[in-house]
Amino acid sequence: MIRLLKSNSKIIGHILLLILLISGQVSAQSPNDWVNPFIGTTNYGTTNPGAVVPRGMVSVVPFNVTGNSELNEHDKDAGWWSTPYSWDNNYFTGYSHVNLSGVGCPELGVILLMPTTGDVNANVSEYGSEMSEQVAHPGYYSTYLNKYNIKTEVSATKRTGISRFTFPAGKSNILLDLGNGLTNESGASVRIVNNQEIEGWRMTGTFCYNDGTERPVYFVARFNKAADSFGAWKKMPKMNAEAAWSATSNKFKYYENFQAEMSGDSIGTWFTFNTIANEEIIVEVGISYVSIDNARLNLNHESNNFDFEVTRKNAEKEWNDALSNITVKGGTDDQKTVFYTGLYHIQIHPNILNDVNGQYPAMESFETLIHPNGERYTVFSLWDTYRNLHPFLSLVYPQQQLNVVQSMIEMYDESGWLPRWELNSTETHVMEGDPAIPVIVDTWFRGIRDFDIEKAYEAMRKSATTPGVDNKLRPDIDHYISQGYVPLMSQFDNSVSHALEYYIADWNLAQLAKELGNEEDYTRFLKQSRGYKNYFCQDFQIIRPKLKDGTFLPGFNPRQGENFEPSPGFHEGNAYQYTFCAHHDMEGMIELNGGKKAFAKKLQAIFDDGHFDMANEPDIHYPWLFNYIKGEEWRTQKELNHLMATYFKNAPDGLPGNDDTGTMSTWIVYSMMGFYPVLPGDMNYAIASPVFDEVTIKLDQNFYPGEKIIIRNTGSGDKIKAIKFNGKTSKSYFINHNELVKGGVIEIIH
Repeated sequence: MIRLLKSNSKIIGHILLLILLISGQVSAQSPNDWVNPFIGTTNYGTTNPGAVVPRGMVSVVPFNVTGNSELNEHDKDAGWWSTPYSWDNNYFTGYSHVNLSGVGCPELGVILLMPTTGDVNANVSEYGSEMSEQVAHPGYYSTYLNKYNIKTEVSATKRTGISRFTFPAGKSNILLDLGNGLTNESGASVRIVNNQEIEGWRMTGTFCYNDGTERPVYFVARFNKAADSFGAWKKMPKMNAEAAWSATSNKFKYYENFQAEMSGDSIGTWFTFNTIANEEIIVEVGISYVSIDNARLNLNHESNNFDFEVTRKNAEKEWNDALSNITVKGGTDDQKTVFYTGLYHIQIHPNILNDVNGQYPAMESFETLIHPNGERYTVFSLWDTYRNLHPFLSLVYPQQQLNVVQSMIEMYDESGWLPRWELNSTETHVMEGDPAIPVIVDTWFRGIRDFDIEKAYEAMRKSATTPGVDNKLRPDIDHYISQGYVPLMSQFDNSVSHALEYYIADWNLAQLAKELGNEEDYTRFLKQSRGYKNYFCQDFQIIRPKLKDGTFLPGFNPRQGENFEPSPGFHEGNAYQYTFCAHHDMEGMIELNGGKKAFAKKLQAIFDDGHFDMANEPDIHYPWLFNYIKGEEWRTQKELNHLMATYFKNAPDGLPGNDDTGTMSTWIVYSMMGFYPVLPGDMNYAIASPVFDEVTIKLDQNFYPGEKIIIRNTGSGDKIKAIKFNGKTSKSYFINHNELVKGGVIEIIH
């Protein structure tokens, strides 16, 4: 046989290729291979590279933003305070197990596991270590602790985290620190069950420093090996009276062989092992927002019996399955990495809240309820995500979007109101408007209807009509209803931003009212949605805050509000970034701004004069508005090309700002595919040129009639010459969702 193979090089080649394929040495790259979890971990992106599975309750994240006295002002300015991890800092203080991704305020980042060697030291300023050799893939993270010569690796299931620590020979410790984290809330309790198990809880809450949102998160931690010794610590507070001062004040008190329950603000436990060189100690942590018993139940149900590699491979498979809903051909390696990392970020929040038995904490109470089917979701940053993430989920992950809407309606049942910015069944009252309305309406019109639309309409109508004194979502609604706008009542009350969000919500509500046959409500809410014209100032040719007496704010500077500077009437922006936010009435907005040519000129000036802000949500639809002006559509592609190349890249600073639980990632994913849902509730996608030669979107046939959507980019010109769908030339730069989900091919011809 050897002589035969030598005589036929072609056979040799085929057999060698076969051997390589069988051995796994040659394989096509999977979507996981294109994900870079470090994208967005600096430049205010506030993402993190920790281990998580799609929609997972648990994420095991390297915590490196506290405990280092050398953190300088640059690190603080880089936004580390609202994220457990910043690429700019290499001082590691443990792995946190419940975390948020891409948000702008500190919260969670608790239940920290920290491996050390030598004598136990509970002081976070002293036990931390410089880290190196960081590796991150979907479902896996690893780093090396230089101080201790320890390799650390983590992975996760939906409700559990697993850590593998490879120790040197000698005295090796694993600390469970309940005193540190990102949350502004304090208070914890811990009990050492035995020499292999710990249980307890940690308070969380006050997201963006709001009161009344406290909630405990429960845990059970389990080790694969019995500890040789163990104990607990408690930080002793400083005494107020000078006479009572003692040497133990503000010090750590250690309790060896501790086997009782301890509560306090700065407490923790340690487990010590006498390890041989390269010995692996594995820790599994189960999490619940209901009870310690449920945390143990989650751990027992999802544990792989300390098999780290099985857990890691399962997590990788979950990610490959989720990311494989979209495949691309062509483009550069960096473009594919930016694209699939964006898709990865989209799959983190909202995330599940219910335990394996279906139990979850009710909205705005501590009652325990049971979610009968599917998954109860949490982390609804709706002011951000209503604009694009939820339409994206409806198209690519419709079952997840159905879970979103069902969860929101359950929140209404439980608390009497739809959510605005919900976190772990509490309303944080962050940001503006009534964003649940466009999410629910958009979902319904996209054909996802397995929810109680009458109850949803009741909930939406409640917030759109209840007087302000009793209105949790629209407390300044009275003048809005009577006069058509929200007046500026104090210097920085965000009144214009409030109203502009109400107009979009009311337009959506009007469309649903018409769909349900309620003509009276349709007329009412459509009229309310047109109130944006009250803010248009002829002198400035731009929107301007208005006082209660009907006059405009004096001393108006339309640029005020740049770079997150406080601005009268506007939240996180200025008049330029909000002026074209009445896109629910494009015809009226174009007319108000002097007609099509004048509108296109004014819109282009936003970009040319440096007023456009890619880092914030109110104007992220602006590039797509040129598609509404015949003959000016090329400007959409021009601005998109510039924005994609400038602000999104394969690097830690590769996002323009907070990812806002996937909103910025959704923008880049849509833009790279060449279409975008400009207005939630409107089923027309705006079209532009994809960056790839071909994009294939797999459709869920439990929801849609088509099997897949293919977008092909052909030709080499700068401008689009024709758009075809299933061979028919389109007369516009828009395509309707309900036609698109029948499946077929979009051709973008240059």
